[in-house]
Amino acid sequence: MVLQIILKSWRNVPLILENLIQTFNKKKKNMRNLIIKKFLIVTLLIFSTSFALNDAAEPWQFGFQDPATPIMEGIINFHNHIMFFLTVVGIAVMWLLGRCMVLYDEDVNLEVDNFTHSTTLEIVWTVVPSLILMVIAVPSFALLYSMDEMIDPAITLKVVGHQWYWSYEYSDYNHTTEDGEGINFDSYMIAEEDLTNGGFRLLEVDHRVVLPVETHIRVLVTAADVLHSWAIPSFGVKVDACPGRLNQTSLFIKREGTFYGQCSEICGVNHGFMPIAIDAVSLEDYATYLENKLEG
Repeated sequence: MVLQIILKSWRNVPLILENLIQTFNKKKKNMRNLIIKKFLIVTLLIFSTSFALNDAAEPWQFGFQDPATPIMEGIINFHNHIMFFLTVVGIAVMWLLGRCMVLYDEDVNLEVDNFTHSTTLEIVWTVVPSLILMVIAVPSFALLYSMDEMIDPAITLKVVGHQWYWSYEYSDYNHTTEDGEGINFDSYMIAEEDLTNGGFRLLEVDHRVVLPVETHIRVLVTAADVLHSWAIPSFGVKVDACPGRLNQTSLFIKREGTFYGQCSEICGVNHGFMPIAIDAVSLEDYATYLENKLEG
């Protein structure tokens, strides 16, 4: 909750800086005001780019991509929750090691103490880690339960992994076409020489999946040949595609955008060349997409 409040307040920084710039423009343009104005403009550009939604990997990226589903939001919050304990435990252990190396150096402490155990110390180093694990376990169980929860879906998307492309089928609309096949298509990676301006290398596909926002979606995942894995970081989804087995997961996309993923299971020589691209659109645009696909 504190992190969300901080982020919301930081997102207001560009607006505050714009107001300050307008204030300085009304004053006399001396050298001091001009320097401050340039500083504010640079800061505005930094904050504007820092909070741009990141739905694809960036060079030298260390953190998560921006979440688009409640599951990914829960994963990020749980990560931040664990990082607190990781930092505290790491500092305590390093401090203890440093104290041991300094105080028990043979040049500093010439006296040798022989003792076998300390009841108080043994109780402390048993109880404290147990309490820490309990505090970590409770939210992790809640997150795992929510990830496996399957609410009555409005849409079912079937995903089939191949060497080395993905096939998709909107199973709910099979009865709407004369041949009974509904909407299905293959999705191949676009070669680097065929990319248009702004296209992501190794991530763009010739046929994106279109899904509506704020809708409960069931995704069925399988494979036709070898093991694959359908993974989209912004959704917090990573489902193994196993031949002869049907795995499922659920999606509830909260915002519109284009989201990218890749196969995350080594599946052969072209494993790195079977990306995933999903367009999340409004319900109205999704209905238009279905109408065009069914009529076409």
